[in-house]
Amino acid sequence: MQFYGLKTCDTCRKAVSALRAAGQVPEIYDVRGDGVPPAVLEAALTRFGAPMVNRRSTTWRDLSEAERQEEAATLLSRYPALMKRPLIVDGDDMTLGWDAAAQAKWLG
Repeated sequence: MQFYGLKTCDTCRKAVSALRAAGQVPEIYDVRGDGVPPAVLEAALTRFGAPMVNRRSTTWRDLSEAERQEEAATLLSRYPALMKRPLIVDGDDMTLGWDAAAQAKWLG
């Protein structure tokens, strides 16, 4: 299980704690420092599309209008912290965010 998030993200920290408590052993990648491998990012964009861009983030608010019009793939490559978090990948299974559906999937 690969876990893509931010070390400073409260939601990511809660998700990692819950996963570990449930016996999962996630490989944790900080999207700022480690990035998201291009193949994983492409698969996630294919599955989730534009909602991968967190439009409520500080990073989004700091973008110019021109930048906000760019493709999601371009934005996420340039500004990894703009990705909605966490992105959890295990084989072909993938979730974005830490909502009830993601928790049910990974915590059982």
